[in-house]
Amino acid sequence: MQAVILVGTAGFSYADWRGVFYPGGLPQSQMLEYYTRRFAGVELDYTYYRMPVAKAMAAMVERTPQGFEFCVKAYKGMTHDRPASEDDARDVFGQFQAALLPLRDAGRLGCVLLQFPWSFRCTGESAEYLRRCSDWLAGMPAVVEFRNAEWVRPAALDRLVNLLGGLGFGFCAVDEPQLKGLMPPVVAAAGDLGYVRFHGRNARRWWKHDTASERYDYLYSTAELADWAEKIKRLAGEVKKTYVFFNNCHAGQAATNATEMQGLLGLEPPSPTLV
Repeated sequence: MQAVILVGTAGFSYADWRGVFYPGGLPQSQMLEYYTRRFAGVELDYTYYRMPVAKAMAAMVERTPQGFEFCVKAYKGMTHDRPASEDDARDVFGQFQAALLPLRDAGRLGCVLLQFPWSFRCTGESAEYLRRCSDWLAGMPAVVEFRNAEWVRPAALDRLVNLLGGLGFGFCAVDEPQLKGLMPPVVAAAGDLGYVRFHGRNARRWWKHDTASERYDYLYSTAELADWAEKIKRLAGEVKKTYVFFNNCHAGQAATNATEMQGLLGLEPPSPTLV
């Protein structure tokens, strides 16, 4: 089985990417089309802050070429402000699924990213919530990103992989500063999908910053990326498809590193053909 790897960035519509990734005068309305010339997929993160709507998803399908994929971060009401009842859960998960139908129907939905907070600890109650998420997502492909390192302790990792694999979920590996309480760079294959997110290693600004973007102000070196490229290749050999997204979005650094990672993995930029 040939490894399938898709590289991109977390979001695409950033004013400070002009002159670094986008041409200086490129209107924001043309950023997505330009982005598709360089990458074959994108991670949508605004959907965490506000519930997506089907009309917006359908418009993105129309603006992008065949084969371009969207991975969509779950709305915060699904992961952080979790529903208080079964009815509430079915309502919020149902709204989210309905919004993503244009992507799914067009074959453009890569997966849903369920990112849980540090307070989502490695407990039986949390494991049961993951099982319920599988039911509520009704077969939509998904990967899970944990913030609490308890989940990947040596004694817990095998159980986690079995749990996620049994639910059809992938595991999201992360690269971020090695500070107390943050997730280590553990890579694991669960289910059919591999997923890696690069948050940057700006330890100095991770907790102390004036704006959130400063936390992600980091440009990976070639050596740092090369080390990860080997890990990604191994992961891709164990799953059907692997997504790699850079979230160090400050000043276009994500696009710079994603481009370099494509080269390290031997991937060519896409040749877009619009629908």
